[in-house]
Order: sequence, then C-alpha cells, then structure tokens
Amino acid sequence: MMSLFDTLGRGLLFSFDPETAHGLSIRALKCGLALPTATRPSPRLRVSLCGLDFPNPLGMAAGYDKNGEVPDALLRLGFGFAEIGTVTPLPQPGNPKPRIFRLTQDDAVINRLGFNNEGHARCEQRLAARAGRSGIVGVNIGANKDSADRVADYELGVKRFARHASYLTVNISSPNTPGLRNMQARESLAELLARVMDARDTEAERLGRKTPVFLKIAPDLHEGDLEDIAAEVTEKAVEGVIVSNTTIGRPPLASSARNEIGGLSGKPLFARSTVVLAKMRRLLGPERAIIGVGGVSSADTALEKIRAGADLVQLYTSMIYAGPALPGRVVADMGRVLETQNIATIREIRDTRLADWADRPLD
Repeated sequence: MMSLFDTLGRGLLFSFDPETAHGLSIRALKCGLALPTATRPSPRLRVSLCGLDFPNPLGMAAGYDKNGEVPDALLRLGFGFAEIGTVTPLPQPGNPKPRIFRLTQDDAVINRLGFNNEGHARCEQRLAARAGRSGIVGVNIGANKDSADRVADYELGVKRFARHASYLTVNISSPNTPGLRNMQARESLAELLARVMDARDTEAERLGRKTPVFLKIAPDLHEGDLEDIAAEVTEKAVEGVIVSNTTIGRPPLASSARNEIGGLSGKPLFARSTVVLAKMRRLLGPERAIIGVGGVSSADTALEKIRAGADLVQLYTSMIYAGPALPGRVVADMGRVLETQNIATIREIRDTRLADWADRPLD
C-alpha cells in the first residue's frame, strides 16, 4: 500500500506534465523531502558481484538521474545501488517536447527523450564531489546524436568516468537515438566492445583497479541476435549484461497514449524482458553477471527476475506510480520472503525458474 506521503506526492506531481514532474522530483530529493528508508536490508539480500558488495539487489535504473544530481539521495531511499545517466560527451537537448507520456491505466510510460543531458564535464564534476562516499553508483554512457564516431564517444565515457564509477554501462539500446540500436549487430558490436574494453583496461592500469563494464541491450531482439551478443560479450570478457531497455513493441494497452512513438517501460514490459533475460542467462552461462530490468514493481516481480537468471534488478517507472517509499518496501518484502522460506542468501533462488522463462518463444 502507498503511504499518505506517497499518495499526496503523486497527486501533486501528476498535476504537472511528466517532464516537469520529473524535474520537481529531482529537486525534492536534493532538498531531502523524500523520507529515507527506516530499516536496514536483511543480510540475506547481500550480493557480491564483479568485485562489488551490494547491500541488496535492487537498483535505480538509468534514465531517472541523468546528470548525476541525486545518487546518494536515491541510495537513502533503500536502493542497493543507483545508476546515473545516460550521459554523452557533449550536452544535448534531446528530442522535441512533449516526449514523456504517462499510460496511467497500464502503469507504464512511453518516452522519446533522446539522451537529453548536460554532458560529461558537468556530470564528472558532481561525481568528483562525492569522492570518498560509500554506496555503489554506476554510470551509464552513450553517444551524441550527431557524433561522427559513436564508438569514440563510448571510449571517452570510459576514460572520463572509470575513476568515479562503481561500474560502467554501455547503452546501445535506446530506441530514441536514430541508428543507435544498429550497434547491437554483431560486427558493430565486436568493434565497440573491443575498443571499450581496451579503454577500460588502459584506465585500469592507471587506477590500479578494473571498473566492471555492463552492456545494456534492448528487449526487441530475436534468438539469433541474442546468440551474437552473448558470443561477443563472452569473447571480449565484458563483465555483464543489463536486460533490458524500453521496448518499441506495443503489447495490449488501455491508455490513450499507447500509440505515441518511443520506448515503452513499466508493467507491460515485464514478460518480454524476463524472457530475454532468461535466454541470455542460458547463453552466457552461470558466471557472467546479469541485471534484470523491465516491469519490476514489487518484491514478487523482483524475485521472479532473479529466479529467471538475474543477479540484480532495477526499477524506475514503477516508482513514478508508487512513490519514493517503493524501494524500501520492495527490499523489506524481499527480505521477509527469504526469511519466511528459510533461504539463507538470495543467490540460492537464482535460476530456479530459468527454464520456465527461457523456453518461452520471443515471437
């Protein structure tokens, strides 16, 4: 159930257009108006992955804190980690407004933002200012829309943020930058990952540590695409995959904004993204890290992603509808489920429903 604070906050924010409401929520977090979670997560929820120790497996997905303004405030809400961005080398305004649409009847959102952000320099200033603070903060990097060499943009992102980020996410799966998803094709992906991992390894020599790299993929892929991606991720020794970004598909939807152009996120994405996740786990094997995203709105959906093969999960859209207390509730509920079922660590349930999801057809 939503708290009174959540209900009143949602009513106020929903009186504004979605993009204005988003900006107000960022300001509220900056001012400390969102109440932090009151309880510590169960030790059963701890996850060790890629050399990082996550207090719980629930993260804030990229897209909310695009410019690295409030990662610590997000962590105080109960998230085990926060991912900022997508950030591009140069500032860019993104696509024309309006470009975010609430599908309230479906607990979903369609966006066509187009990597609007303040650029590397401004984001790096903010991350440098939080040096020495605890908490896992990933940086999601992208390419400028008009870049002459998009792969070089990702290299720049690695060089700029490897020192500040707990991990880096290479985002080639947004549907809102023309041609970006073409980089998921095997030949293009091979070049991208080779150059990104070379840049990461060069930075590792200087920093004395390797910043883990994740590849974020789209849910709108076919079996052969997934096989190619898994092969390149394995060959290039990429630490993990994030499954998935928004979808250009349109499952049955009730809201009037259902035909808007852009990427769909929220509850309708859960099934498709979980099938892709499980198929990717089967292709990658048990050791490679996977973060599951898409339709996570409760402890049940978060745990199901893990049963389907995810090590960690992320949410964003569901917090628009359920409010800032959602992450704390989800984490507390996950802990209670494990305690009730006498499960010592959340890792024990990973892959327990892998076959149920991976055997489902994509088309």
